[in-house]
Amino acid sequence: MAYPTSHNPFADDDEEDFKPKRSGFEDESDSGMTDAERRQKYLQQEVMRTAHSAVDSSYRSLSLIYESEKIGVETAEELVRQGEVLKRTDKMLDNMDEDLKTSQRHINSIKSVWGGLVNYFKGKPETKPTPEEPKEYQANERLQTAMSGSRGHEDKYQASHPNLRKLDTGGFGAAASMDDGSSRQNGYPQNRYLRDAHQTLDSNLDEMSSGLARLKNLGLGLQGEIEDQDDSIGSLLNKVDKMDAKIINTNQQLKNLK
Repeated sequence: MAYPTSHNPFADDDEEDFKPKRSGFEDESDSGMTDAERRQKYLQQEVMRTAHSAVDSSYRSLSLIYESEKIGVETAEELVRQGEVLKRTDKMLDNMDEDLKTSQRHINSIKSVWGGLVNYFKGKPETKPTPEEPKEYQANERLQTAMSGSRGHEDKYQASHPNLRKLDTGGFGAAASMDDGSSRQNGYPQNRYLRDAHQTLDSNLDEMSSGLARLKNLGLGLQGEIEDQDDSIGSLLNKVDKMDAKIINTNQQLKNLK
């Protein structure tokens, strides 16, 4: 009895997988090649494509890091402006408090007979010292250092966005020979295109490491600045509550004088 031939699912099909598909568009340089030579050429092209893809991916990652830095610096600058507003508000509340103290002294003098006589003979009203100009607001030292470091890389953001840099891939096709690719110089393949890809990838990875370190410092600086300003806002709210109570008390005393 004849048994039908069945396909063995455990058979080793590697040889078939690596055979390039033959078609009418086959490269003329493939003519005359043995299957082993075609397989070797296919593997060479796959190595080149993988290297090219890795380099492109590293450039995209760098672009995202530079963009994140740019957003972080813009956020830090906005926080500094907000800090300046909080400082001016604090100074304004201090001036209002001094004005209320002066008003309270006048009210007390009006209530007292002796206080009225003193004011009559005193003549000129007391002059207030010229208020000092508030100093420029300074963010915390860590944020200032991080902002300075990230600003030094703004040109790299401009260079990487919106068009990512591309590695010269002129030799990443079938014509790229890897006959000497197994040999290495200083840890890099001797094949020029593959060596350029490895060196570019190493350089980009180093820059990514530096960029992530800058982002970390920027994030920690932003966190510290937010915490400082949160304390400032809490202090301002306490001053406003006290100021509100003083104003109500002063208004009530003025009504009683009528």
